[in-house]
Amino acid sequence: MTELHVENLTLPGARLEEENPLPFFRDPHVDQRVNVRDSLPADKRHWLGWQTGLRVLPYRMQDRYTRQREPLTFCSIVLENEILKVTFLPELGGRLISLVHKPLERELLARNPVFQPANLAIRNAWFSGGIEWNVGQYGHTFATCSPVFAAAIQGPYGSAGLRLYEFERCKGLFWQLDLHLPPGSPFLIAHVRVVNPNDAETSMYWWTNIAVPEAPDVRVLAPADQAIYYDPAITGFGQAELPHLPTLDGQDSTYALNSHFADEFFFQCDDADMPWEAALDAQGSGLIEASTHPLRYRKLFCWGSHQGGRHWQEFLAPGAQPYIEIQAGLAPTQLHGLPVPAHSAWSWTQVFGYLEADPARVHGQDWRTAWQTVDGAFKSRLPMSQLVRLDQECVQWADVSSHVILQAGSGWGALELARRAREGRLADVPSAFVFPQATLGREQAKWLHLLERGCLPDQDPAEPPGEWMVQTEWRALLAESLTSPENRNWFALLHYGVMLGEAFDDQAAWAAWQESVRQRPSAWAFRNLGVLAGRMNRGDEALSFYDQAWRIAADSHRPDVSLAQEYLQVLCAAGQFGRAREVYSSLPPQVQEADRIQILRGRIALQLGDLDTVERVLGREYAVVREGETELTDLWFELWARRVSAQTGRLLDAALRQEVQQTHPPPAWIDFRSIN
Repeated sequence: MTELHVENLTLPGARLEEENPLPFFRDPHVDQRVNVRDSLPADKRHWLGWQTGLRVLPYRMQDRYTRQREPLTFCSIVLENEILKVTFLPELGGRLISLVHKPLERELLARNPVFQPANLAIRNAWFSGGIEWNVGQYGHTFATCSPVFAAAIQGPYGSAGLRLYEFERCKGLFWQLDLHLPPGSPFLIAHVRVVNPNDAETSMYWWTNIAVPEAPDVRVLAPADQAIYYDPAITGFGQAELPHLPTLDGQDSTYALNSHFADEFFFQCDDADMPWEAALDAQGSGLIEASTHPLRYRKLFCWGSHQGGRHWQEFLAPGAQPYIEIQAGLAPTQLHGLPVPAHSAWSWTQVFGYLEADPARVHGQDWRTAWQTVDGAFKSRLPMSQLVRLDQECVQWADVSSHVILQAGSGWGALELARRAREGRLADVPSAFVFPQATLGREQAKWLHLLERGCLPDQDPAEPPGEWMVQTEWRALLAESLTSPENRNWFALLHYGVMLGEAFDDQAAWAAWQESVRQRPSAWAFRNLGVLAGRMNRGDEALSFYDQAWRIAADSHRPDVSLAQEYLQVLCAAGQFGRAREVYSSLPPQVQEADRIQILRGRIALQLGDLDTVERVLGREYAVVREGETELTDLWFELWARRVSAQTGRLLDAALRQEVQQTHPPPAWIDFRSIN
């Protein structure tokens, strides 16, 4: 019998504070340049880097958290039958945090015992463990630390099921995940559908990230003989035969602990009729996942066995067993973009469960024998024909709507349906996407006002501007409203400038923000002018605009920590370290203590020769260090290079700096390097 129920889950956690109010604009390099080895075939270079440049808007950064944990209670949803117990957190992107095989009482995933955000996602905040559903844009998804909709549905066999879904605002996509666990099924069934109901093609991204325990005896296998591997020597990709990839000096890459750096490679499962990936221990047992096409590529990610990699493991999941990620995606690598046509939908079915296979063969020297052994063991339990039948049944149930909502997501889906209804385009969105009007809140109200009354309402410039909107259709509505002089308030012009700036119409954005500050000066518009001036390589103007933004913010006696951080960064870039120290000293204590402000304090102190302050800055633990970031270790090495130079009289040159890296290794708590 299958049961679906809601229960509270309390974890030690670091609370996410309010979102960063400043807009983070799209990288002008829309397509990333990706370095490749000659070994990468021509057909695997197509779409590489396409549309993978950083995008955040219309979302805001979630960069305000610490490492101070307290008991946090989340709504969890449990789907359970006689064999599996599956737990989801809809308040955190629908993360599947636990998959327990009940007969063995075995947790198949790496389960994080805490909720500790860290700076790894598109919007900054991310946490490790479980299974994450990444959709929309390259990177850990926009909703990974935000609520999504969760609804009770009926499965193909009449049993209880769960639907996770949301409206993805960056690309204007609708996505759903229908989860079924029929009575007696040894596999969780996940049917995914991503819908582009718009008139324009867009780029597509989907990767299912699965955290599993890391151990010396765990081998990761997939039905592929070739892999595209990451090569740190070129910061790019090559292709080679499995399992001995060129970057590990002849060691077997399918055992994660053989890697001495943060490593990843992509199994090229092009010829597999049923792509899968498994992480199996010395007994040949562990988790396996498989799917129908088009989800046909697989990946292994590990943090590496060096100090930085070991630190990341403990940093993300204090007290937990180390983990690796096995992942499933639509493209040969995560840096491949894929075009999804207008008015189209892509779907597939993925399964997750426990598998045992002959351990001698699984861990044997012959790679093909190893993966074929797993392939045979899996297909004896779930033949391809059965997975195809499951997929067909899920497709038939994908449009059955549910009005039993267990957890509400954002109000943006309801706003999008209201816009489409007004334009007579509601039929383009499948009926599965139920967004109650009750989810419309204060942030959606201002855009409803534009939709229904033809203008964006004004507000006090001292207040944060709220959430942003960059969708083409809303830009057209706001542009039309601004043709009436009475609608051209500072606030509407601020938002219109953000829309234009995100679309790379810099001159029009500049004009909108200039008019905004002429009407009512605001720190928000001056800051945006500073960003745009910086993007145009007009450094003096950028600093002038930031000066004006900061004066307004300081006069309000509510200086925003993110604006303070950016202002200090601009002052440092201009070489004005004395002025930067004055600004730091003027900040309220709670702003001074913010992680990024403290790191900037260390940079300022270093340039002013205050090495004792640099050492104090490096003596604390930081929560918001970016994946692969080296600023803390760079500060450490420069601190000691200057001290050694002062003590010995040696020239402070490249040779001394290189020597210090060997003689003064950084303490583990500041070491976040992906490679030593």
